[in-house]
Amino acid sequence: MNQMLALFRNPTFVKLFFAAFASQLGTVIGNMAFAFYLLDHYSSRPDLASLAELMYALPTLVVFWLVGVLADRLDRRFIAANSDWIRAGLSGLLLLVVHQDWLIAAFAILFLRSAIAKFFGPAEMGLMQGSMKAEQYVHAAGLNQMLMGVFMLFGVSLGATAYHFVGIEGAIIIDAMSFILSGILILLCRFPQEVRLPNGKARMQDLRLRMILSDFLQGLRYILKRKLLLNLISGFLVFGVVNGVFAVLPIFTMKYKLSPDNYVLHSSFITIFLGIGFLIGSVISPMFIKKFTKTNVLITGLFLASILIIILGSVGHIWMYFPVVLITGIILAPVNIVLGGWMPELVEPQSMGRVNAWIEPIMMLGYSAALGMISIAFPAWISITWLYYLLGFCMIGVSIYYWLTLPALTTKSQHIQDQAVG
Repeated sequence: MNQMLALFRNPTFVKLFFAAFASQLGTVIGNMAFAFYLLDHYSSRPDLASLAELMYALPTLVVFWLVGVLADRLDRRFIAANSDWIRAGLSGLLLLVVHQDWLIAAFAILFLRSAIAKFFGPAEMGLMQGSMKAEQYVHAAGLNQMLMGVFMLFGVSLGATAYHFVGIEGAIIIDAMSFILSGILILLCRFPQEVRLPNGKARMQDLRLRMILSDFLQGLRYILKRKLLLNLISGFLVFGVVNGVFAVLPIFTMKYKLSPDNYVLHSSFITIFLGIGFLIGSVISPMFIKKFTKTNVLITGLFLASILIIILGSVGHIWMYFPVVLITGIILAPVNIVLGGWMPELVEPQSMGRVNAWIEPIMMLGYSAALGMISIAFPAWISITWLYYLLGFCMIGVSIYYWLTLPALTTKSQHIQDQAVG
């Protein structure tokens, strides 16, 4: 608790935290309202909601080789702030095309806006890493997890409320204002030169294609030389699949299985229960991680969560579904905190952008593949129940893989660190 209070006594961290909150708020409200808009106006085309989610994911596979290099070579504060403001401008353009009901143009803008958003994450992560001490990483990850829990708790509800009361146009305006606020907060932060420019000053015109590709491949070499980091990142492909399916599964579960007549309301309930679970799990996570180690919490949490996801696929009553979602959230929160707190420990600040540039495409490859599969196969060839089963089996596979690889690598890594200190 004292460590968390210390974080909030750091004005730079506080501004960054609320900038991330505002940026995520805009994304959640806009995306969820657009999903409800599609399901409302094109109820016979569930594939459109999946395609919209695909527009949020595919840009990673286009710009992944560039975003991390820029975050390590150029001014991270400049990149993060301008990512917000460009997205605000694109939201204004989205407002126009939605008003004209130009669906193809709307998908194109969603794709472009998501591509710009990919530059925000590596830059913001680098700024965040440089604004705190190493021993605060796990606690910062816990706070970020609690933030995620809040959005799970209220995200769908906020999107549904905005869509119900101000329509899709009003939701997009809220979306744009949130991005503007985030950009302003980032500009108000004061960072040391080495945090903003970890590899020294560079100009955009100095970055040649050969240098960018060299830096990008350097990130791959960095990962390959560190077996613990490599094995940890290897499981992220499956995490991408899980995230991709869950991007649309709660709404689909309610609309096409458990609550067709009240799917908007009950979709909100799913995220409320999951969000409460994440908040509870985030509070108790540091205690469990300290007592049982990061490796044990990660492996056990993934295995238990996979069993619960399989159970969710078998539940046929809505009021049995919600308690299982709550427990799943409690168990998944420590898993995410371990991953979020472990990465800054394993990666040096000057290489964080380039390493993160590989994590995003790995996850988004799985994410995009999952959404593409759903767009094609649901509901013709695969049911809601089997989507849950497939997710559960994938997560069991990752937990077994981590169980076979991580304990020995963690022990070896700790031994090397102890020798270096000694």
